[in-house]
Amino acid sequence: MKEAVQDLLSILELERIEDNIFRGQGRASGQRAIFGGLVAAQALMAASRTVPAERPVHSLHAYFLRPGDFSVPIIYDVERIRDGKSFTTRRVRAIQHGRAIFSLAASFQVEEEGVNHQADMPEVPGPEGLPTDREQRQAFAHRIPEQFREAFLSERPVEVRAIRPANPFEAEPQEPVRQAWFRLADRAEMDEATRRAILAFASDFGLLGTAMLPHGVNFFQPHVQSASIDHTMWFHGSFEPHEWLLYHCHSPFAGGARGLNFGSIYRADGTLVASTAQEGLVRLRPEEPPA
Repeated sequence: MKEAVQDLLSILELERIEDNIFRGQGRASGQRAIFGGLVAAQALMAASRTVPAERPVHSLHAYFLRPGDFSVPIIYDVERIRDGKSFTTRRVRAIQHGRAIFSLAASFQVEEEGVNHQADMPEVPGPEGLPTDREQRQAFAHRIPEQFREAFLSERPVEVRAIRPANPFEAEPQEPVRQAWFRLADRAEMDEATRRAILAFASDFGLLGTAMLPHGVNFFQPHVQSASIDHTMWFHGSFEPHEWLLYHCHSPFAGGARGLNFGSIYRADGTLVASTAQEGLVRLRPEEPPA
């Protein structure tokens, strides 16, 4: 198994301190703070470990409250809100330095039959032949400050192939739609709770950036301040993380220094397996004149 995949699986296996209290570790990823998708995945794992395995998560609603600190563990405090006949509800606080950095509410349900319909998957090129995200990063790595370059080029647990890859240093306005194939970079044995936590981890990739596309700005520009504010996810069906999934994202609105984004995740056969929504901070500071 690839080291990056093994590392992700290991940090999703939280240490249980008490019945409802877990401890997790962060990982440096070249960002200023712990990647929000990792905190969401760990919080979901903490909640899932207090729920019977036959009740998988069907939705989560989360808020990013403060940046995470790489240097200390994260404590996950799970509150058992309700255990009903069909549904189970949990609330989780992620804590560092005595303060909440993240909160999550998740609902779990026994599997049931019911009516079925779904939106069709967009017609897009398949992942074969598209450049990998690592190839894209290597193409402009020379523009990354040297102290961040190694982390920027390091192997990642999730492989991403964008339908319309772009150079972030030459951003131009385009329609607020982002489409990319992604998959876990190696096959691994795991339970359903871990599968869904990995999907939560990957669902934070590129979602906020969709709202920036019409304005020709992105995370790499020093005058752009951005951060996820909240994140919602609904799980619809089964999938294998190591098989290709299509992430179709679109942004219907940006304003008030915030951008709103929606996403749909499909299996390669067209089955819709999850939906996402996220609002994030998109604040533009005055650009400094060249020296």
